[in-house]
Parts: sequence; C-alpha cells; structure tokens
Amino acid sequence: MSWQPGQSQQQATRREELPGRYDATLLLSALALAAFGLVMVGSSSIAIAEGEGSGPFHYLLRHGVFLGIGAALGLALMRAPLELLERHSRLLMLCAVLLLLAVFVPGLGRRINGSTRWINAVFLTFQAVEAVKLILIVYLASYLVRFSHQVTGSLLGTIKPLGVTALLIALLLLQPDFGSALLLLAITGGMIWLGGARARDIGGLALLGMPVMAIAALAEPYRVKRLTSFLDPWADPFNDGFQLSQALIAIGRGEWFGVGLGASVQKLYYLPEAHTDFILAVIAEELGLAGVLLVLVLFALVCGRCFALGLRAHDRGLKFAGYCCFGVGLWIGVQALVSIGVNLGVLPTKGLTLPLVSSGGSSLLMTCAAIGLVLRASYELTRREAEMALEPAVAAEATP
Repeated sequence: MSWQPGQSQQQATRREELPGRYDATLLLSALALAAFGLVMVGSSSIAIAEGEGSGPFHYLLRHGVFLGIGAALGLALMRAPLELLERHSRLLMLCAVLLLLAVFVPGLGRRINGSTRWINAVFLTFQAVEAVKLILIVYLASYLVRFSHQVTGSLLGTIKPLGVTALLIALLLLQPDFGSALLLLAITGGMIWLGGARARDIGGLALLGMPVMAIAALAEPYRVKRLTSFLDPWADPFNDGFQLSQALIAIGRGEWFGVGLGASVQKLYYLPEAHTDFILAVIAEELGLAGVLLVLVLFALVCGRCFALGLRAHDRGLKFAGYCCFGVGLWIGVQALVSIGVNLGVLPTKGLTLPLVSSGGSSLLMTCAAIGLVLRASYELTRREAEMALEPAVAAEATP
C-alpha cells in the first residue's frame, strides 16, 4: 500500500477518538462493598438512631444520601482528565494545608469528642483530612513524575515529599488525629518506595522518624490508655477496655455463619460506635466468619485492581496515572487493614472507618472520589493501549 499525504493526519484523528473502557472488576467490587455497607449501616444503627429520637432509619437514609453524593463525585472524577489534576497538583496541596488550618478557625471548625477535625459546611460537617488523603496522593504522584531521577538517585529527593507530609502530620497532631497522621505517613512511604526510592534511604528515615512518632503516641494520656487497653482489654472491661472487649464478644458470638442479619445483641448499646469504627464486629456477629471473609475478598479485589492498573499504566508510560492508582490502593488497603485489625483486637484503636462500609459522610465521599480517580486512570490506560496497538499500522502506512 502506498502512503498518501493525508493518511497520518487521519490516523492521528482516529487515535484521539479511540474509546476508553472503565475497569469492570474494580467498579463492580466497589459497588458490592458500597451496597454491603449500606445494608450493614442500616442493621447496626437502628438502635442508636432510636435512642437519639431521630427515627430507626436515620443513619441508613443519611448514609444513602452521602453514597449518592459520593457517586456523583466519583462520576465527576471519572470524566476529569488526569492531566488537569497533574497540572494543578501543587495548588491542590495548598488547598489541603488550608483545609487543615480551617478547622482551627472559630465558627468554621467544630470540636467533637475532644478533637477539632471538622469543618462546618452549609449542609454537613466535613472532616478535612478525608479530602487531604486524596490530595496528597495526587500531589505525590505528580512529584514522583517530575522528580523521578532525584527520588531514585538521592536522599534529598526522598526527603522533600516527606517534608510536605510532615507539615500535614503536624497539623493533624494539633487537632489531634494520630490515626490519620500515621495513615498519611504510610501512604507517603509506600508511594515513595514504589516510585523507586532506595531502601537504605527509606529505612534510615524510618529509623529517625520512629522515636518522634513514639513520643507523639505517648504524649497524650488517652493514647497511652488505648495502648494498655489493647494489650489486655479484659483487665478493665468496663472502662478503658470496654470497646475492645465488647467487639471481641460480638465476634465470638458470630462463629461461622453468624446469628442472622439484624439479630446482633452487641449493637444494642453495648458496642460503642457500632455503625462506624466497629461495624466489622457487627458484621462478624450477624454474618459470622463468612461475612468477614466476604469483606476481605472484596477489599482484596479493589486493592488488587488498583495495583494491577498502576503497574500497567506505569509500564505504558502513564506514570502519573500509575502512581495515583498505587496511592489509592495503599490508602484503601492500609485503612481497611487497620480498621479490621482494631475490631479483631490485634491493633490499638485508631478511629479509622472501614472504607465504603462504615457510616461516615466525609470518608464515604472521598473514598468514592478515589475510586472514580482510579477508574479514570483505567479509562486513559485502555486508550493508551489502543494507541500502542495502532502504532505499527501507522508506521507501515507511512512507509513509501
């Protein structure tokens, strides 16, 4: 076939018009988790809502509304080009810092249970750190693309993003929110390592940072009580160890297949935060080990797809998209593991929700947005793979 002058331009147009595809496994797994969470929030919150006089389905309806808003956020990010987020990543990081500062502004910030973590929005109370998690991932992905040679070749390239995260952590400790601070640190460390930082650099910085975090953990009496109650909740089951001991009772009652959906006893004012931090204990009581395994499988699918898409994107030159997928996978995976570990009594209480499952407006909104970000990455990845498949044909047609 002989080449004609207009063929390359026509081929370029065809490449731009190539349709992308959203990853079906990730989407279906996330939808299954969200649907399962909706059912369990309804089951675990009826007694709490009736006790507050707000109607038995108050938290169920509230969760459904936030799930709808979160779906809209996810759809918006599915439509947003990743190049736009990459270009404005530093501006977004500035917004993240301002959000964490805004909680200390009188009249704007709100103090709940001794912590100043919430911002009074028009129709809801928003926890600023939930948005900061996603913004940090976008910023770090952009940084790892822009300074890849520094990250892989020098200690300074590893320290710079940790310095930004240290600022966010300092603001979180002032609120205080030690659990979210540790989560941001884990996300940053994981993304830097996946970005190619040398193990000796990360290990050395970890050794220097561990004493600092230990001092921060022991600086507040309530954190010390959490550690001691975690080690032996039965030593004081009616005070410091109350939450964990009630969670373990719920898990023990569930056995293999649970006592039945809606039949939990521990949610009847025995287990604090039954619909938020300790929802897995209610799942274990009502659905047994089978229900817990279902949750683990769904989270494994979500996180596994995030990392698989990240690897594919990175290999095909879409490094920003790849790092975003890695970051979201780390965020959801680590937070889910910590929440499950707290419920099972293998980790101290951290106040972190189970993503897409627990009741909690801010967390649900931003987790949906994060899933939308990864789905957008999968869309751009499939378009890139389609372009790569066309390149040999273009080269053949361009040959005289």
